[in-house]
Amino acid sequence: MHPGAIAAVSPDKPAVIMAGSGRVVTYRELDEESNRLAQLFRASGLRPGDHVAFMLENHPLFLAVAWAAHRSGLYYTAISSRLTAGELAYIVDNCEARVFISSAALADVATSITEVTPRVGIRLMLDGTAPGFASYEEAVAAHPPTPVEDECQGADMLYSSGTTGRPKGVKPALPAASLDEPGPLLQLIQFLFAPSAESVYLSPAPLYHAAPLRYCMSFQRLGATVVVMERFDPERALALIEEHRVTHSQWVPTMFIKMLKLPEEIRAAYDLSSLACAIHAAAPCPVPVKERMIDWWGPIVHEYYAGTEGNGFLYVGPEDWLKHKGTVGRALLGVVHVCDEDGEELPPGEHGTVYFDKGPQFVYHGDEERTRASRDPKGRGWTTLGDIGYLDEEGFLYLTDRRSYMIISGGVNIYPQEAENVLAVHPEVADVAVFGVPDEEMGEQVKAVVEPASMDRAGPGLEAELIAYCRDRLAPYKCPRSIDFREELPRHPTGKLYKRVLRDEYWPAKP
Repeated sequence: MHPGAIAAVSPDKPAVIMAGSGRVVTYRELDEESNRLAQLFRASGLRPGDHVAFMLENHPLFLAVAWAAHRSGLYYTAISSRLTAGELAYIVDNCEARVFISSAALADVATSITEVTPRVGIRLMLDGTAPGFASYEEAVAAHPPTPVEDECQGADMLYSSGTTGRPKGVKPALPAASLDEPGPLLQLIQFLFAPSAESVYLSPAPLYHAAPLRYCMSFQRLGATVVVMERFDPERALALIEEHRVTHSQWVPTMFIKMLKLPEEIRAAYDLSSLACAIHAAAPCPVPVKERMIDWWGPIVHEYYAGTEGNGFLYVGPEDWLKHKGTVGRALLGVVHVCDEDGEELPPGEHGTVYFDKGPQFVYHGDEERTRASRDPKGRGWTTLGDIGYLDEEGFLYLTDRRSYMIISGGVNIYPQEAENVLAVHPEVADVAVFGVPDEEMGEQVKAVVEPASMDRAGPGLEAELIAYCRDRLAPYKCPRSIDFREELPRHPTGKLYKRVLRDEYWPAKP
């Protein structure tokens, strides 16, 4: 149930295959590399409960670095490779990292934070060196490829992607179980998706995000092969499924949309028959998009709703989803409550803030105010990720939007996700964001910003067409009154939209 155990019986089996370069990391290499780095951590004075951070692109040794920290009982923070120097410095300092690892490809931003991250005692760089950084390869090679004597489980401490403000670090308790014992996530994955040592898992997203990192490591506990895309490309993803006979994969809805917008002849050109399980999460999927994916791939599309915080887990399989279209599932971990602003529980069908009860607790590291804000106002210890939704009579949850994105126009609550879901499937829309902008009479009005499939079409004609398209499918008050066009929207590689960045452009700065 960890790379060392797999390496003992299948040393030459691929643990990682990089989709672009074709580089293979075997289980022997994964085991030895992670052991050498764990030995370095111990030799440098790090003990269970200490902290390391790393900022890497989807690198062949990304998972080896994570395993080194995990099997030496450390907290480890994988950081987005797309952050600015200020954002990176905040996370490295906030998580109290004593070791920081990066790569030559990211040297410019990695070296820019040295003076403002004084807690870091060791800085290592893969594939080269830079001022203030030692060679990762030379440092690791000086240590034995055997496990540390006090091998024990660590835990990731990941940061929210910052779509609604400064990133928040989610610090769990370190597992008490031995390294050999599967944790709750692996047990859920085994129960729901039936992976095995023969599975091939395709990971098309950045590994620093919670789901790709945790699922890749979980599949490696079983001895499966993980195929990692350096960056997502819709046709290349289909080709990889055929080439590697992929059995399991995980996606976000924007990836589905991009694959569906490929020409029919391209979508039909690849053999996807090996794919037994396509998992998606991270953002709600428009109903027409998921319907088309099930029509194309068959009843193998599984969905879950959870967060980096780990306070609950909802799941819906394809059969139940087709009976409850739009749901993100029923609770398998935790109990779901939907409450009004005063914390009063609402009946089925009424929209409110989604809370989890009887699930794992969490804190936002070094941020008591945000931790308090994540609890229910009646002090029952229920926790929220900040989403709005409603339950049906059978306990299936439907997400409406983020609480912070709700538009209040003339005293009416409008959830922009509804208009986004409609516009996202229009053939001339590559991406879309809907949010509220100031309105003297109504308080807010609905605005859309669209990334068109072709900027040549951007203009009043397409604006009128899209507004009419939306009004044919939604009540007029839910539809945008105006649309602006951009060449690209600020979307996180994991699929989350930086809507706050767009919205702030339309609101006057607070004095």
